[in-house]
Amino acid sequence: MPTLDRHDDVVVLDLGDTENRFHPDWLASVDAALDEVERADGARALVTTASGKFFSNGLDLDWLSAHPDRGDEYVDTVHALLARVLALPMVTVAALQGHTFAAGAMLSLAHDLRVMRVDRGFWCLPEADIGIPFTPAMSALIQARLAPQTAHEAMVTARRYGGAEARSAGIVDSAVAEDAVRDTAVQLAAAHAGKAGDTIAAIKARMYAPVLELLRDSGGLR
Repeated sequence: MPTLDRHDDVVVLDLGDTENRFHPDWLASVDAALDEVERADGARALVTTASGKFFSNGLDLDWLSAHPDRGDEYVDTVHALLARVLALPMVTVAALQGHTFAAGAMLSLAHDLRVMRVDRGFWCLPEADIGIPFTPAMSALIQARLAPQTAHEAMVTARRYGGAEARSAGIVDSAVAEDAVRDTAVQLAAAHAGKAGDTIAAIKARMYAPVLELLRDSGGLR
């Protein structure tokens, strides 16, 4: 389950050491952790990372196939998490120490900045290969956070980007050695911790208003 650790003004959210798929219980735990992050006093910033081979492998398709009647509810919960991270009233950095796929990649895009391991691991939106179209809200998020040509390539071809390729494409802001991913993200977040508060919240809310409206709409798979 996700855990929190504080490094001075930076709160580090560790998503776990498994594939970190978006099981409903996992989603609830991440949401509860973000409650704690937002309640923290003083200057603050957020780093989200993980401990194992994966940052996140995205939707829990096994759970979803076992609960087809709850598909819309489930997707709404995923959308709500993406919206919450996108609109957090502080600077956020995703530290991608491992594979970052599908909704996990979208979660990374909901952060303000991204640091990725350069030597191993992929960032990928595999929906075209696995036959699952993006929801309108997911499409809007991806297209708002990536350059048009990169968004098109990532969404249509399901390309797997290594760290250096992701940096060149503008998907991530830094690509560093494995043992530097978390520290680099913490240092980057710390440099912006003083920005937390109402002003950064308003900037994000206005910058991403159309995306946030779609993510917060209870449209399920539609």
